[in-house]
Amino acid sequence: MIQLVSIILIAVLVAADQLIKMVVEERLMPVGSADFIPGIIEFNYTENTGAAFSILENHTEWLSVFTLVIILAGLVYLLSGKIKNKLLIASAILVLSGGIGNLVDRVFRGSELFHGYVVDYIKLLFMDFAIFNFADCLVCVGAGMIIIYLLIDTFKNSSGKKKGQENG
Repeated sequence: MIQLVSIILIAVLVAADQLIKMVVEERLMPVGSADFIPGIIEFNYTENTGAAFSILENHTEWLSVFTLVIILAGLVYLLSGKIKNKLLIASAILVLSGGIGNLVDRVFRGSELFHGYVVDYIKLLFMDFAIFNFADCLVCVGAGMIIIYLLIDTFKNSSGKKKGQENG
């Protein structure tokens, strides 16, 4: 049952990402940018042919293949039922959704298959930071949740070993 719910949630998040990007292309691309929260956040239409911070710019075919392999491995693992922790399941859903959303862009946006771009549009005005999108937020929040889980798990394990050593 959790696998079905996971697939539905992934589909909903990917659809939301693609819907937002369609609206951005329709409404924001013609004007370039628009204030959202003045002085804090601006929507700024950008076509990113690289990964985060434009790493590997203009190498979308490699990014697409790498992302596809990671997504397939993640989906197989998520759907295998081996992940029991709900925080890890939620994290995987977020990371996979964001990865799929940006992969859809790289594959289908642009003039050639697998040579496209990712639509980015969120620009933070209060700091010098890369322009990003909803899918990027999903990946980052999911990755952050995995890190939190690992820290908590490591702390629990180290605390348990100390208690076991004291009693032993």
